[in-house]
Amino acid sequence: MNVMDKLERLKQIIDNSSNIVFFGGAGVSTESNIPDFRSESGLYKTKNNFAYPPEVMLSHSFFIKHPEDFYDFYKTKMIYRKAKPNDAHVALAELEKQGKLKAVITQNIDGLHQMAGSKNVLELHGSILRNYCMKCGKNFDLEYVLNSKELIPYCDACKGIVKPDVVLYEEALDMDIMEMAVTHIQEADALIIGGTSLVVYPAAGLIQYFNGKSLVLINKASTPYDNKADLVINDSIGKVLKSII
Repeated sequence: MNVMDKLERLKQIIDNSSNIVFFGGAGVSTESNIPDFRSESGLYKTKNNFAYPPEVMLSHSFFIKHPEDFYDFYKTKMIYRKAKPNDAHVALAELEKQGKLKAVITQNIDGLHQMAGSKNVLELHGSILRNYCMKCGKNFDLEYVLNSKELIPYCDACKGIVKPDVVLYEEALDMDIMEMAVTHIQEADALIIGGTSLVVYPAAGLIQYFNGKSLVLINKASTPYDNKADLVINDSIGKVLKSII
């Protein structure tokens, strides 16, 4: 099947579906110039000037032991204030507006789906836009964290350390969000997966709950689930979705 045939097939799947769920990974945000983790140009492969590898610095134990080093890395490498929604985010928001897309399940923490207009977004790994005091629980926005006089942001109420509401290594995912994601996938008649290599668990395990008609994988590289999909498109997620929505 050539590219045009695949795009036509995807259009048919979307036209014939009334309950679509989208599950996306870092590849959805790379087109907004936010680097992923595992590709050749990703956070894990490129050189940085920090004393520890990124996967260590993004762990719960490192955050507790070295909050200053954590925030130095986090503010430098994890926050992209100028990032804007790309064609994929915009197309998915439009699909939701049409009543076809029922949920976006994302592994990204950048809030770009909501910025594009998506309403029902399940953030498996949290969001940089939400932060909270570990001592008293007070909530803070991203600006508070970035504008803190000291490298570590402290609560203005109790002086506790403010932590980003993102899931670090060694931390559990929010089970309420996981259950909602599972329910949406179980009820979907079409599941479109984009911009993810489907190798990170437990998020990658969500695909096993899909029992609907059409499983679509859109990713630049192949994934371990390609042979289970009804349609595989190895191309830019933004380009593909823009061309059919």
